[in-house]
Amino acid sequence: MSPSIRAEKNQSPPSFLITSLPEDVVVDILARVPRRDYPRVSLVSKYFQSLVSSPEIYTRRSSLGCTEHCLYVILYNWANIVDRLYTLKNKGLVLIPGLLDMPPHDGSFVAVGSRIYVFCGMMTSSAFFIDCTSHNVQHLPRMPVPMFGIVADVIGGRIYVFGFLDTDQKSKAMVVFDTETQMWEDGMTNVMQIRNSCLVVIAGKMYAREFQKSFVYDPKESKWEMVEVLSLKFWNHKACVVDDVLYFYDWSGKELRAYDPEHKCWGMVKGLDDLLAKLRRGCWWARPVSYAGKLVLFFRRQGTTGEICYAKISLERRKGGQIWGKVDQLCDHGLIAGNFYLRKSLDVVL
Repeated sequence: MSPSIRAEKNQSPPSFLITSLPEDVVVDILARVPRRDYPRVSLVSKYFQSLVSSPEIYTRRSSLGCTEHCLYVILYNWANIVDRLYTLKNKGLVLIPGLLDMPPHDGSFVAVGSRIYVFCGMMTSSAFFIDCTSHNVQHLPRMPVPMFGIVADVIGGRIYVFGFLDTDQKSKAMVVFDTETQMWEDGMTNVMQIRNSCLVVIAGKMYAREFQKSFVYDPKESKWEMVEVLSLKFWNHKACVVDDVLYFYDWSGKELRAYDPEHKCWGMVKGLDDLLAKLRRGCWWARPVSYAGKLVLFFRRQGTTGEICYAKISLERRKGGQIWGKVDQLCDHGLIAGNFYLRKSLDVVL
């Protein structure tokens, strides 16, 4: 081979061999590439750019078991009085561009796979989802009835939406949205009042705290029951679930507490003395969220900048029912500065 031919071959784009393959083979190859590399892959050519942003590649990633968890959060900005959607990237919270302000506090958000479902509240029947592969918005069929004061969560691909039917808050209802069929199912009226409560799912059942009491809802039996032991702690608004255990940061005791529904008991997460000491020295708020099988504790430091920081914690159950935590990663340089409050976290699978 002459030097000129050899030089020309060496200068050929690296994608030459790949693009000569059938498209389904190319999709199969790119589906195995980590998503963090997709921005660089998209620079190779317009063809590659279209592939890494296509629904097909995410469907293939799912079938290959190559999906990754991505953490989204709704931050409330006290300065602008708006809720906006951010994602955690490279140790920073990045605003998702091109989206309108999120619905106010009467709305609710649920993550199912690669989608974030949004139920607007404010006495409307409007609902939509955000496709996190492209951050495009698509509207859902209108809710069967207009509601406000909405809370929602998902069990087995079915989203249970609770809210009020009128402004006097006397009539309540529940409707169900099937994410597979993308259709609404029949719901019920005269359900328990759970306005502004924290709603979580543990082992296929929904747990909610309303005022001084906590309740559990079994969708198979379609009924609510009070849980006396769970009612002993004020976990409203600030709880998450990891491996069917409920966690919340107790401001009164300055501890990270855990509720095990199997043993029906409260306990404290041990092994986090240094982190909890940091929080006691000065933070405006702290909130645990569930992310990829671990617990992430967000907190806002006191001070003029009010930076939001986080600690990623792995959890371990030991003999005797004790739960121990280990800080795998601590980011205290500040993910974002400003007068923010974390309203909701969403573990999205891409």
